[in-house]
Amino acid sequence: MEMVAFNGWKCVRLANRDVELIVTCDVGPRILRFGFIGGANLFAELPGQQGGRGEDSWQIRGGHRCWIAPEAKPWSYELDNEPYEAVEAIADGVRVRQKAGPLTRIAKQMDIILDSRRNVVTVKHTLVNKGSRPVECAPWALSVMGLNGQAIIPLPAKIPHTERLLPTQNWSLWGYTDFSDPRWTLGSRYILFRQDPKRAPMKLGMSHREKWVAYQREGFLFVKYFDRVDDAVYPDGGCNLETFANEEILELESLGPLVTLKKGGAIEHTETWKLFRDVPRCVTETDVDRLVCPLV
Repeated sequence: MEMVAFNGWKCVRLANRDVELIVTCDVGPRILRFGFIGGANLFAELPGQQGGRGEDSWQIRGGHRCWIAPEAKPWSYELDNEPYEAVEAIADGVRVRQKAGPLTRIAKQMDIILDSRRNVVTVKHTLVNKGSRPVECAPWALSVMGLNGQAIIPLPAKIPHTERLLPTQNWSLWGYTDFSDPRWTLGSRYILFRQDPKRAPMKLGMSHREKWVAYQREGFLFVKYFDRVDDAVYPDGGCNLETFANEEILELESLGPLVTLKKGGAIEHTETWKLFRDVPRCVTETDVDRLVCPLV
């Protein structure tokens, strides 16, 4: 664990011989950077929001954050622009904890571990109820990716209707979801969803059991893995995966189960990340089968 400055913040740097993570100590919790050493940051760095602290409105900033679902205002947009309550070294990583906010009374914590030999990161997101009343919530892990990339979302395997009568996946649509938008490619085995700096917000959520999603940009491939508990209740009509894009970003979001946290109760949600380079951009489903599936 090395202390560094990044974009005007005091930060912790984790690195092995190939990749690095930079975690700010001043606001968040946020992982600000994930990339190959000397290479591009796969996470967005929103102009005008770097290095700030103490603002009177919530700032997305970019990076990867731990949040609280279901989304609502002002509850979800509780300010997180103060230094952490704690920054602790743990085996192969760091633990960062933000104190409970006045609205939710939920404390957010991330345990971030970087494998010393492989480009593999484990991020455990924890919500703890520090208030006196029960709170219904779910952990929400949001990776804010940069411009001009695309998400790759695998779909369930096809099953003849004579072998299964029930659905294998449920989707949630928002009031602005529009599948005529050219950012979408809805295929048989995958969804491709592209960020476009000229296009307005778009969102899709789903019950996702394929355990991985990916993001491509400039030859880099970012893959995140997460599980779904089949007998659990999830936010937004059963979503444990959501993706959102606007003119500035594309988000890959995973969610944990929706629970009622009693006073002192906690819930955890874990993602695993991998990072690859020199992976050509996929245009067709055959490209995904050939270029991405052997890696994931």
